[in-house]
Amino acid sequence: MVNRIAVFVSGNGSNFENITRYLEGNGKAEVALLVSNKADAFALKRAENLGVESVVWTKSDFADEQRTLRMLSERNISFIVLAGFLLMVPAYLIRHFNRRMVNIHPSLLPKYGGKGMYGNHVHEAVKAAGETETGITIHYVSEVCDGGDIIRQEKTALTPNDTPDDIAMKVHALEKEYFPQTILEIIEDKE
Repeated sequence: MVNRIAVFVSGNGSNFENITRYLEGNGKAEVALLVSNKADAFALKRAENLGVESVVWTKSDFADEQRTLRMLSERNISFIVLAGFLLMVPAYLIRHFNRRMVNIHPSLLPKYGGKGMYGNHVHEAVKAAGETETGITIHYVSEVCDGGDIIRQEKTALTPNDTPDDIAMKVHALEKEYFPQTILEIIEDKE
């Protein structure tokens, strides 16, 4: 049976596209649904171009537990990936997809995690602190923001001359290389 993945996003969707392309035709997992909490997210266009079903599901939609679980169940979703999703995931969804929901964070957690720490906010904080390395953290989602069990971390060196944009490029390279591969490994381990 192929595991059907829903990818939750709020913006551009580059990780969504990378994961979708990586998993194409592997026989174990596929991206079956894109869920965006923003109607103007570029990720919706990416989904259309890739032929992946998409839904706009706002914060108020997520407040309706039965409707949300039904929407995912009707599409036989067995695994959720958060990829630049900026809403706090409701506790009922975390419980329902216990250890079948993962997130990627653009720092080496527990550093630079928690509320308000996303995207360029993280890279600017890393730069301001004069860090010599940063990276990505792939972790299970828990009810604590960026607090779930860590599955994998990958690092990249930084130089004093790196700007927040340079840091972002280095982090994106790690995301592209390791996020899709790690998702597939997690799913294969659960079989």
